[in-house]
Amino acid sequence: MTIITFTTGMKLLRSRTYTTVYEQSLKALRLNEKDPLPFFLLGVLAADTGNPAKALEFFAKATEHGPKNVHYQTYHAHALIAVGDHNQAKIRADMAAKIGTNDALLADMIGVTYSRTGYHELAIPFFELATKKNPKWAKFHFNLGASAEFIGDFVKTKTAYTNTLSINPKFYLAWFSLVALEKQTPDNNNLEKLKTLFNDITGDADAHLLLGHSIAKTLEDLGQYEDSFDWLQKGKKAKRKQIQYSRHKTTRVFDAAKTAVKLNTLDNQQDTGRTSNAAPIFIVGLARTGTTLVDRILSSHTQVRSAGELTLFSRMIKMAAGVPVNTDLDSDTFLAASKIDVSRVGKNYIENTQNLVQDAVHLIDKMPLNFFYAGLIHRALPNARIIALRRGAMDSCLSNYRQLFAAHNNNYDYAYDLEDTAAFYQEFDGLMAHWRENIPSDRFMEVAYEDIVHDQENQTRKLVSFCGLDWEESCLRFYENAAPVATASSVQVRQPLYSGSIGRWEKYGHKLDGLKATLGELAK
Repeated sequence: MTIITFTTGMKLLRSRTYTTVYEQSLKALRLNEKDPLPFFLLGVLAADTGNPAKALEFFAKATEHGPKNVHYQTYHAHALIAVGDHNQAKIRADMAAKIGTNDALLADMIGVTYSRTGYHELAIPFFELATKKNPKWAKFHFNLGASAEFIGDFVKTKTAYTNTLSINPKFYLAWFSLVALEKQTPDNNNLEKLKTLFNDITGDADAHLLLGHSIAKTLEDLGQYEDSFDWLQKGKKAKRKQIQYSRHKTTRVFDAAKTAVKLNTLDNQQDTGRTSNAAPIFIVGLARTGTTLVDRILSSHTQVRSAGELTLFSRMIKMAAGVPVNTDLDSDTFLAASKIDVSRVGKNYIENTQNLVQDAVHLIDKMPLNFFYAGLIHRALPNARIIALRRGAMDSCLSNYRQLFAAHNNNYDYAYDLEDTAAFYQEFDGLMAHWRENIPSDRFMEVAYEDIVHDQENQTRKLVSFCGLDWEESCLRFYENAAPVATASSVQVRQPLYSGSIGRWEKYGHKLDGLKATLGELAK
């Protein structure tokens, strides 16, 4: 009888001979039900075929029976990331790191787990090991650059992105990341190279999106704003057709979110056991409107720690409501949430974030899209502070349109079209008015990005006071905060405040006339 081995099993999986792997793994388990290898191979098979929950189940068995195997621990960590359990993923990554590895792929996987859980300083040594063991693999260099950027090591970042492109000039995400890293100048840009790459591509919407944004950023840096806008439109065109965005569906989500808290009904909500005294800080708002800035300001306080952008609360709501657990925004989640005991969600949220608080008192969760969940957050965690960032409508819409969001996150699909972005802003403005009316003012606060820029100390003092904190001068020196930044603002928030982005829309001339007309009174 042929007994499957690690080498033969992985070879079969690489060739997608899944049936053979499945059959031979079952045979091995019939011989020894505690053999970790077949569980591991079945886990890889499940992950490859799009069943993350089953993959996690198999990897858990593999690590149970083979806890000292670095492959099992590493893949188990990856499976936990896939289902959004970042706390347990970090624990498994620590186990894999303790065992150690000289394998480039495993080192990269451990690094990815650390980076996805926000521990970029732990990720970098593993990415460096991966690039040392296999210096010709472009993805390893790119991952190193991404984590280095998050911790503010921009020299290492630029070197890593440059190395990525020297290995693979068609690594389009590396081009975008390199252009975004620093201001392009007449003497330091790759405009013609980027245009050539763009024009040579056919039938690849994602490549056009990345290169179109790279070209637009370069042109904007060079002061050619109207040409920059044209390239944004050109780069987004194919992707916009591909995604088939629905404004009507988005409106349903906004309307359903409002049902979480209605005027004069808060005290009648049937949430039992509301005993949690925890006071996490949720920073919410449209993307590119100052959420990262406020996160850095408040996390500069000695009593506050930032956990970055967590999907935990939304996932817990979905689990409690019995709807598919993913990161998608949908009306079904909010409608089903009216029937759940959200106080239990609140308690579970606090339990699952305890290790992230470390030695501080307050945790920041700065997932911008939690503005949809503000009502449920308040019901689940009555002492939580919710800070909603606002910014001028024209700048907000333009900044969202200019932003390249992760292609796999369809919650930002509105940003592929400027009119869709305007419609989304209008819905957002209406939802903020709803929360303003229905959530107590000592729990929900709106703050304008422009006010922070022009009146930094007074606005910072208001933020600190709202969170129930004593004043600390370090909050004014947020740019000295050494914590990692895992957003598109990673470069800007390491610098003192500047007003250059306020009123940026005016530089685009008549190109934004349609946006202004669509927004109407909000544009003023």
